[in-house]
Amino acid sequence: MTVLPTVSTLEPARTPDALDRYARWGLWALPVWASLLLLATLTHQPSFQTDFPSYAGYITTPQFLLSHLVGSILGAAIGVLGLVALFVVLTRRGAPRLPLWGLVSAVLGSFFTTAIFGVAAFAQPAIGRAYLAGQAEAAMAINSDVYGPALITTALPGLLLFTVGLVLFGVAVARSAAFPRLAGVGFAFGGVLFAVVGFLLSNYVQSLGAALLLASSVWIAWAGRHG
Repeated sequence: MTVLPTVSTLEPARTPDALDRYARWGLWALPVWASLLLLATLTHQPSFQTDFPSYAGYITTPQFLLSHLVGSILGAAIGVLGLVALFVVLTRRGAPRLPLWGLVSAVLGSFFTTAIFGVAAFAQPAIGRAYLAGQAEAAMAINSDVYGPALITTALPGLLLFTVGLVLFGVAVARSAAFPRLAGVGFAFGGVLFAVVGFLLSNYVQSLGAALLLASSVWIAWAGRHG
């Protein structure tokens, strides 16, 4: 009597190949994320410390709201999906430790920073409208309160964790035989430029970091198709 294999006996053999295929396609979420980052940083808000009228005008534009809703918040979600895919691909190719810590750090950092993006998307336009409506003193006081110590102590650890995660992923990619070494170096360096140097020094450096992340992630996703 012949015993036919059941679905449960076949599934373990099929699941790894399917997972790898899904993950390799999922790598393309990284260029989408990096593209949204780049688009969101093409223009930069004036400083509320030196030019509050221009700041108020900028943060009440539809472009400002859209850049945070799509470029920052939706982009962060897409980026996490891409990093999960990269974690799976790297782990399946025998390098689990760095991608694991990179994923943990990047996801934690992404959640912290997404809270900041939410504040920017919803609180800043209200502050700007209040200022433009003639409530200048109240608007400036609320802005200072919103962007006070509590938000800073949320943003800085988030940026640090996210940067560490991207650097760990970049190092893991550079060490993997499945990907070009320079793609990993560019990914790590782009993450530092975008999240740390750009935040501390210049908004335009953020655009440069996002462009480097985009180029590196396209290279990673393309190489992953054949890995």
